[in-house]
Amino acid sequence: MHERMLNKHVKPSIEEMTAFCGENGERFSALNEWLASAFHTEQKVVFPYGNHYGWGVAHKIKNKLICNIFAEDNAFTVMMRLSDQQYQTVYDRIQEYARDYIDNKYPCGDGGWIHYRVTGGEHFDDIKTLLAVKCTLARQKSAV
Repeated sequence: MHERMLNKHVKPSIEEMTAFCGENGERFSALNEWLASAFHTEQKVVFPYGNHYGWGVAHKIKNKLICNIFAEDNAFTVMMRLSDQQYQTVYDRIQEYARDYIDNKYPCGDGGWIHYRVTGGEHFDDIKTLLAVKCTLARQKSAV
């Protein structure tokens, strides 16, 4: 596992988290900005799940969690849940790297959680594809 920001007593700024992501800092920043601008997510720096996860950015639409993006040394990990049907809508359009995460997801109801690590540009488009499915559904449900 890549090193994460694990000191829960020192809350980092978004800028510090971006810097911590090193060579993937621009992608970390771009993903957070894309979620906020394209899907109007509310974002908040959080230490949500204990010492193994560390600091991340939670994105929500109307109190519904979209994802957590955890800053890592030269990378970042997006933790998100989709239904099996949602995963299947994009499965044929994403790289093998992303398919492996789906094939090995942590099951939860009809679907499951993935912890998708972005270590380079080749992963960036696929995580945006997965998040677009999640955000589109969340926006549709919040409009009802």
